[in-house]
Amino acid sequence: MDQDKNSEDESVGPSEDPSQDELSRLPPGLSDGEAMELLWQLRAQRRQSSPELPETVTQLTAPDGSLLYLVGTAHFSDSSKKDVAMTIRAVQPDVVVVELCQYRVSMLKMDENTLLREAKEINLEKVQQAIKQNGLMSGLMQILLLKVSAHITEQLGMAPGGEFREAFKEAGRIPFCKFHLGDRPIPVTFKRAIAALSFWQKARLAWGLCFLSDPISKEDVEKCKQRDLLEQTMSEMIGEFPALHQTIVAERDIYLTHMLRQAARCVEAPPNAQKVPAVVVGVVGMGHVPGIESNWEKQLNINEIMSVEPPSHLSWVVRTMVKGLMVGVLGYTCYRVGGSLGKALLSLSTVQSLLETLRPLTA
Repeated sequence: MDQDKNSEDESVGPSEDPSQDELSRLPPGLSDGEAMELLWQLRAQRRQSSPELPETVTQLTAPDGSLLYLVGTAHFSDSSKKDVAMTIRAVQPDVVVVELCQYRVSMLKMDENTLLREAKEINLEKVQQAIKQNGLMSGLMQILLLKVSAHITEQLGMAPGGEFREAFKEAGRIPFCKFHLGDRPIPVTFKRAIAALSFWQKARLAWGLCFLSDPISKEDVEKCKQRDLLEQTMSEMIGEFPALHQTIVAERDIYLTHMLRQAARCVEAPPNAQKVPAVVVGVVGMGHVPGIESNWEKQLNINEIMSVEPPSHLSWVVRTMVKGLMVGVLGYTCYRVGGSLGKALLSLSTVQSLLETLRPLTA
């Protein structure tokens, strides 16, 4: 059964209140109620009833008549940013939902140059943060995936998530438009993904990510918007790591569908709060579009995909070995450099933070 979870818990940024720019254009002397009604009417006039949208947009209808315009994107694509902007301007939505969670929301408000620099740099602080947030094994896997993102960023000279920032900006220009985060929290996804893989699968995956060096062009990225290519890629992924596909793709398809259906509910129209069907724009990677379409009319239970199994005995042994190795390296370093310098080394905040990171034995 579909869980009755309020998607407004994942709201961020633009809200139902009209922007100051819109309010400044209204005739003077209007009451608050009159201003709200006029803005609602202005938005209704701008909303195209039969918009001509990019071919990457899929339209779905909720039982109450609410409409979802699902924009399938490639995450490093300029044309995806244009698709998102065109769709939001054409349909003037009540809600915009993006494939982000609260752990990645910072990318919405950072400028492109800062994001580009951050995406390229993987330092000790990022390693510590990933391990603290996700546990040792999941944190290290996140760092490897960040390396992949950094490789693509370096190749293309483009920061990730441009289509989400575009959606955030466009939603802020539309009166009454809410902005929701629709993705499952990334720590849950990483922990479930790691738990689903065997030891040798983890080793193979880590090896492949560590030595990723194939050149990537903008043309390659644009091909990711072609469904046939994506389906072929997904099939290859299922064959090699079926458990990984289940946790990273299929389960998130379910979660995204749930959040989009929560957003696609009737809204109250001024002046008498009459319930009318909502218009929603969803912005997700093209690889999630088939799954969302497939799940749209199904009964869903997201509780099943939110639980995290306790760490296995093998994971405990690996974490203990890594902790022991790190402490041993630090101890040997202190011995080699001498007592006073060794104490100074151990007093460094970075070293203390690393030891604190390694101390917990829970995932």
